[in-house]
Amino acid sequence: MLHYDRPMADVPQVLGAYDERFTAVREAVENNFRQHGEVGAAVAIELDGRPVVDIWAGWADQERTRPWRKDTLVNVFSVGKAMAALCVLMLVERGQVELDAPVSRYWPEFAGHGKQDVTVRMVLAHRAGLPAIRRSLPGRAMCDWELMVTSLAEERPWWEPGSMHGYHVNTFGFLTGEIVWRVSGETIGAFFRREVAEPLSADFHFGIGPEHDARIADYSFGTETTPPGEANRTSQPLDEARRFLLSRVYMNPAGLSGLGTVNTREWRAAEIPSTNGHGTARATARIYSALAAGGAVDGVRLLQADTLQQAVGEASSGPDFVLGRPSRFGLGFQLTQPERPLGPNPAGFGHFGVGGSLGFADPDAGLAFGYVMNRFGSRWQNPRNRSLIDAVYACL
Repeated sequence: MLHYDRPMADVPQVLGAYDERFTAVREAVENNFRQHGEVGAAVAIELDGRPVVDIWAGWADQERTRPWRKDTLVNVFSVGKAMAALCVLMLVERGQVELDAPVSRYWPEFAGHGKQDVTVRMVLAHRAGLPAIRRSLPGRAMCDWELMVTSLAEERPWWEPGSMHGYHVNTFGFLTGEIVWRVSGETIGAFFRREVAEPLSADFHFGIGPEHDARIADYSFGTETTPPGEANRTSQPLDEARRFLLSRVYMNPAGLSGLGTVNTREWRAAEIPSTNGHGTARATARIYSALAAGGAVDGVRLLQADTLQQAVGEASSGPDFVLGRPSRFGLGFQLTQPERPLGPNPAGFGHFGVGGSLGFADPDAGLAFGYVMNRFGSRWQNPRNRSLIDAVYACL
């Protein structure tokens, strides 16, 4: 690895190490600060199980008083959805969960209100019809696991389960996490830590204690005032019913999507797997390194190759009922699509996080990628992560 420590006048110093072959990635990081308003960020890449990029730059706070360090953690939002799905898939592989079994086999209370035929596969593929809770919840209810899963069990589907797909923006983690809890007897945070994070020495967490606060970067939504549901979609007109759906998807309860809550101790301590995973780029790339290699890296196996193959096969594609634009999913993973590619190869899979964070695997290239940052950017087609992806493949 080649260490880089040359300061530049118009961008923060890029620290860490990278293979000289990937100089363009370092340059893309610099350009994100210069042209796209980056405040703090880290990028990590593994190729065939070997680290080739591990760099970071900038600040862990918007006031620019705390430098981003090698072990800086940050909220990565929906990057955590794939990690939550991985936990369910591990239980599937062990025969403790069946993909086509009704969720109510493991969570009996879930069967009511027309959900008796909702399967685990539907949940993982965003086809369960439960992207939101209709009744108004008290503020910060997302930090109360029992209240959230009880409310989901009492909810009726917004569409006929299985008939179409719609991104379960904030409910996905509670649905998958409750399956993990009912089957394993562990919270999803504890299960993920024991089964994934610790074996891979991956610094990624669902629920994190105050002893880590000094190394957690503050996340900024900046001056965004547009409701998240509208900012995340195309320019289709919103009728009253759709506006109600989107308000419930993103803002019931208040603070559900992280606005006004993301930097609080209560948010960090809670397990909100769709939204509040905290990790490093290095940890994200490490987990995807195992998946890029068929499920295992350095003797640590997360999944068998056939289970992984099922998980990254197309399960949902086309118009997304919630997002109002095309989306494409496997079982818990976003799949590459022309509108938002995960590199040029057809087998790329991973998950974006709000504002730009990203983790993905490209099995064809043997590549795993992690990018984390702390300043909100475009939700859909983000120039920062796109420039990094383009730089990576220019180096191969």
